[in-house]
Amino acid sequence: MSATSHRRVPHAGGSAPVIDALGRAVVPAREPRRIVSLVPSLTEALFALGLRDEIVAVTRYCVEPVGLVERVETIGGTKTPDLDAIRRLEPDLVIASAEENVREHVETLIDAGITVYVSLPSTVREAMKELRDLEALTGQTGAADPWLVPAESLVAELAARRPASGMRYFCPIWRRPYMVAGPETYMTDLLHVCGGENVYGPGSARYYPVELAEAMARGPRVVFLPNEPYPFAARHLPEIQAFSDVPAVREGRVHLVDGQLVTWYGPRIATALQTFAALLQESS
Repeated sequence: MSATSHRRVPHAGGSAPVIDALGRAVVPAREPRRIVSLVPSLTEALFALGLRDEIVAVTRYCVEPVGLVERVETIGGTKTPDLDAIRRLEPDLVIASAEENVREHVETLIDAGITVYVSLPSTVREAMKELRDLEALTGQTGAADPWLVPAESLVAELAARRPASGMRYFCPIWRRPYMVAGPETYMTDLLHVCGGENVYGPGSARYYPVELAEAMARGPRVVFLPNEPYPFAARHLPEIQAFSDVPAVREGRVHLVDGQLVTWYGPRIATALQTFAALLQESS
């Protein structure tokens, strides 16, 4: 979408702040013209908002959108950013994540006087709210409408028709050890909205280790194996299919899925909702 096809709202000294995941009121001193993104999914979202020259640095894990992000300077990984390089770039705004980035790194940037917006959505609705925050912070009002309005409508539609008892699923995010997402995560809420019910509840952390045998003993009716953050692939299917008495295996409902759909939020939210709602409905 063109950056000129929506209303660009200039920043004013008295503009209303947005509140980030740390509870901080974030107001750039001026309309951001130099943005550093430390969050792969939000890098994609920034481009989708129509920003191009404004994005001056990203992490090496920021791989979308292909064809555009390769032109931007990289400043290390999400956990290992070059903080000196970020300071030298003199950004108007840094986009960070309380989950993906290291707290001490974020605090160092804040202490250096850099405007930092910290993201941590626990639900699909919170993610959509944060995307609206990015619109406001960057002066790109309305830029997300083509992909965010359909997502907002889908969330309402799926919530209205969600059955009282969801389809029980197992969706690991890691292997050796197997790990799952707890209830207060974007991933779990996405699958919940789509009609799923995690076979696991709260754990010792937002993401925590489990035993595969125990997971399968909980009788999931569908298993999702995403290709990120752990690269689950066809070679891992036999490990799951060995549990032949489990409903998901017995009924052929073990699915290799796009990990970006289940963990990234931004222009792909509507597609994610459609994809997993369809898979979970097929499993009903």
